[in-house]
Amino acid sequence: MKKYITFGAPLIGQKEIDSVSKCLKSGWIGTGPKAQEFERKFALYKKSKSSIALSSCSAALHISLQSLNLKKGDEVITSALTFCSTVNSIILSGAKPVLADVDLETQNISPKEILKKINKNTKALIIVHFAGRPCNMNEILKIVKRFKLTLIEDCAHAIESRYHGKHCGTFGAYGCFSFYATKNLVTGEGGMIVTNKNKNIQKLKQLTLHGMSKDAWRRFSDDGYKHYDVIDLGYKYNMTDIQASIGLEQLKKVESFWRQRQKIWNIYNNFFKDLNVSIPGKIEKNTKHAYHLYTILIDKKNCGIDRDKFLKEMHKSGIGTGVHYRSIPSHTFYRKKFGWNNKNFKNACQIGEQTVSIPLSAKLTESDVFRITNEAKKILKNA
Repeated sequence: MKKYITFGAPLIGQKEIDSVSKCLKSGWIGTGPKAQEFERKFALYKKSKSSIALSSCSAALHISLQSLNLKKGDEVITSALTFCSTVNSIILSGAKPVLADVDLETQNISPKEILKKINKNTKALIIVHFAGRPCNMNEILKIVKRFKLTLIEDCAHAIESRYHGKHCGTFGAYGCFSFYATKNLVTGEGGMIVTNKNKNIQKLKQLTLHGMSKDAWRRFSDDGYKHYDVIDLGYKYNMTDIQASIGLEQLKKVESFWRQRQKIWNIYNNFFKDLNVSIPGKIEKNTKHAYHLYTILIDKKNCGIDRDKFLKEMHKSGIGTGVHYRSIPSHTFYRKKFGWNNKNFKNACQIGEQTVSIPLSAKLTESDVFRITNEAKKILKNA
């Protein structure tokens, strides 16, 4: 029986395993020197002044918003096509989430739709560099400047992404990254904030650890015990040294992994363009796509099969796929709480009903890619 090709399977090597083993033997496995080293090296990679290692990108989004001291009635605009954590972080901050539709080709938030949603209560904007494709930063920065908004970048898909030579995540006040198991750089679970606003770093660090003035590394290091003071209401959002030790090794490989995914992306483009599916739009000039997701749109009128049936058939053939994403208004909680419906977000709705993410990982072999494309073709041709 053929092996099951797991969607988004990470490529973990011996160096990551050895690094974790060394960390375990060191006697320090919580937040400590490895987490701090990972912060420094990730900031260097992103050409950012500072970074903070966290337990997830969701945590990064949440405390970024918390640092803004948003009040009831304040509004934060974000994409109607994103993972639920983007919207949940706004709700948890006490602000009201406001959705803007996406561009059908890029699947990124539409600057024209953002403008329609701005009012006197709008305080911030969270953009999502979807699938690793940079948003239209020229237009977005004009909006941010004109309306004096705080810009937060959801870079869960965009570790390697650049727009006109500048790293995604460094345009706004904060860039929030994910190191979840399916991401381009993995630590199992984990995230990072990057920022060039050094005056906010201390507050952000305190929010990650219960609002305490000193973290465990500073309290229990061989310099001797130091008392701490709780000076704010914080959370338990810190990254462990175990996670960071994996991240440090993964960071060394991030560009070689990117090149491998680029090769697979190009194979997929050449293959799927001849089938009755919509493939990702062309990559804009002077941008770097992170190649995090390869998504196709399955329209039953053109393909003879709907998206969910295609997902089931791929699974039967031993290939894992993903859906990124059902539109935010399609979820029960948000419909009930905010009265959103898909009629007002036409493009996000269409994508959410038709999208399929094909496996795209540096771990995939040539035979894996051949099998994925061959099985997809059989399913579509036999529909």
